[in-house]
Amino acid sequence: MTGSLPHAPDDTPREPGQSNPLVRQGWIQRRREKVVAEIERNRRGDYKVPTWVLAVALAVVVLAWVALIIFG
Repeated sequence: MTGSLPHAPDDTPREPGQSNPLVRQGWIQRRREKVVAEIERNRRGDYKVPTWVLAVALAVVVLAWVALIIFG
């Protein structure tokens, strides 16, 4: 009786590299919920500095320090 069970729609065979549309939809929904939650936090004043801003600030400080050593 093995092999007689029907496959769920998300178990269909796919070509290599082809993503599952149901998984993709779930990722989009979770991402949207995170963005909405962040916007709500920011409106309440409970915001934090994004990681990319901190990374850019660190890079500027390090580059300025290196420039000071090389050209100073």
